Amino acid sequence: MKDKQLITQLLDEKSRESGFRVLVEKYQQRIYWHVRKMVIDHDDADDLVQDIFVKIYSNIGKFRADAQLYTWIYRIATNECLTFLNKKKRRFLFLSSDNEELVDKLTSSDFISGDEVEMKLQKAILTLPDKQRLIFNMKYYDEMKYEDISSITDTSVGALKASYHHAVKKIEQFVRL
Repeated sequence: MKDKQLITQLLDEKSRESGFRVLVEKYQQRIYWHVRKMVIDHDDADDLVQDIFVKIYSNIGKFRADAQLYTWIYRIATNECLTFLNKKKRRFLFLSSDNEELVDKLTSSDFISGDEVEMKLQKAILTLPDKQRLIFNMKYYDEMKYEDISSITDTSVGALKASYHHAVKKIEQFVRL
């Protein structure tokens, strides 16, 4: 189903429930992995995805047709991730480094497997600041266009290119060590 048809269904009271089921089916896996790459932990990602879809359902009436549906959904998911990570940092400020906790979850997770090189890449990505990590993941793993990332993050294309470039350089430096 095309997004325009889906939006029409979501805005109609009679077809909202079935439209929402289609929306979840269409985007749930992509949103899960977008979130998972940021928060690492499966349970946290699962909870966040549920919260994201509740937010989408509650706010579908505010969707402006001048944006693409998937960029609007990714924007909600991105904002929820960043909010979650900021809250987590404040909560663990005095206990431990947030990145150390994410690395521990990464290495002990049953859901993440990979060889030594992939694990080193993931650890390198975790050293990036949250927004830079987000941009790297969207460009490198999700293969998004800078224009779409710009729409999602409300950041200029030039700034995104610079951020991605810096992220790549930091990752290269980490991997060489």
